[in-house]
Amino acid sequence: MERKTPLYEAHVKAGGKIVPFGGYLLPVQYEAGVIKEHMAVRQEAGLFDVSHMGEVLCEGKDALANLQMLLTNNFDNLVDGQARYSPMCNEQGGTIDDLIVYKRCEEHYLIVVNAANREKDFQWMLNHQFGEVTFTDVSDDYAQLALQGPKAMEILRKLTTEESIPKKYYHAVFDGEVAGIPCIVSKTGYTGEDGVELYLSSSRAEEMWDRLLEAGRDEGLIPCGLGARDTLRMEAAMPLYGHEMNEEVTPLETGLGFAVKMKKDDFIGKKALEEKGEPSRKRVGLKVTGRGIIREEQKVYLDGNQIGQTTSGTHCPYLGYPVAMALVDADHAEDGTKVSVEVRGRMVEAEMVPLPFYKRNK
Repeated sequence: MERKTPLYEAHVKAGGKIVPFGGYLLPVQYEAGVIKEHMAVRQEAGLFDVSHMGEVLCEGKDALANLQMLLTNNFDNLVDGQARYSPMCNEQGGTIDDLIVYKRCEEHYLIVVNAANREKDFQWMLNHQFGEVTFTDVSDDYAQLALQGPKAMEILRKLTTEESIPKKYYHAVFDGEVAGIPCIVSKTGYTGEDGVELYLSSSRAEEMWDRLLEAGRDEGLIPCGLGARDTLRMEAAMPLYGHEMNEEVTPLETGLGFAVKMKKDDFIGKKALEEKGEPSRKRVGLKVTGRGIIREEQKVYLDGNQIGQTTSGTHCPYLGYPVAMALVDADHAEDGTKVSVEVRGRMVEAEMVPLPFYKRNK
C-alpha cells in the first residue's frame, strides 16, 4: 500500500497526475506537462514535493565515528550547518544508497536518504551502530519542498530574511523561517539549477506550498512533478539510485570517486574497493546521433561487440535532443567514441560525450 505525502490533496487539487513511486503516491506531472515544467525550472522556477525522501537523525558522542564507518566520504571536517553527499556501501563495495548528511552541531546530524531505501538504510544503520549513538527515523515528521530555478532565490527572499538563507551551496540554516513557518533551509537540489530544499513539519506543508506558489506567481513559478525531476537530473547527469548505481555497482564505477575517501582509516566496503583496484567499467554520457530515444537497460555496442548497457535515458527538453547514461567497459569509455544502442531490436547510433550534458551559467 503506497503512502501519501502531506501534499497529496494539494496535488490532486492542482490537477496532478498521480503515480506510485518509491512507495508513495506522487504527481508525475501537472496540467502544464513535463516539457513546460522542465523549462520553467531552467528559465524561471519550479516547485517540487520531495516529502517522500527519508530523514534519519544520528546523535550521540559516537555519532561522527559511526558516520565515518558507515559512509565512504569524510565527515570529520564538516562545520555546523554544512552538508555533504556520500554513498553508503556494503562489504562487497556495492552501493546501498547515496545520501546527504547535514551537521547541525557536534553530536547531532541529519541524514537524508532515498525514499525507496528508507527502511533498508535505517536497518543497515541500526545493524552496524556502535558506541554511544542513536539513530532515529523521523521521516514522517518532515515534509520536504524543493524550490528550484534561476528565480528561486528571488522568490524565497519575498518570504524570508537573509538570516534564513544559507550563504553557500551545500549549507543549511537549521533554525530558518520561511513565510512565518519554521524550517531547515538547505542550498541543495537535484535539478542542476540554483535553489533550496526546505524541511518543515508535515502539518504545515500545504501552507508552505501555497505561500511559495503565490509568492512566485509573477516569476513564473509552477508546480512540477516526477517527470520533470527526472529529465532535469538527466540533463545535469546526476546519478539516480537503482539506475546508475545499486548494490552490484560501486561508487567508483559510477563516477562518484570524489565522495569516496580511500585515505580514511576505514569504512564498510573499503577493503573490497581496494581489492577490486581500478574500476573495469565506467559511467559515460551518450548523445543520440541517430533516430530514436534510448531508455534504461539497453545494450551498448562498439563494432558489433557489447561493451555495456544504459542506466537511464530520455529526451532532454532544454537541450533539445535525447541523451542517456551508460555503464561501459572502462577500456572503451572515451569521449567521441561512436556506439550503437539496441532499442527494441533496432540499432540507434550515439556518441560518448562529456558529463554533465548541461551546466548552468553561474
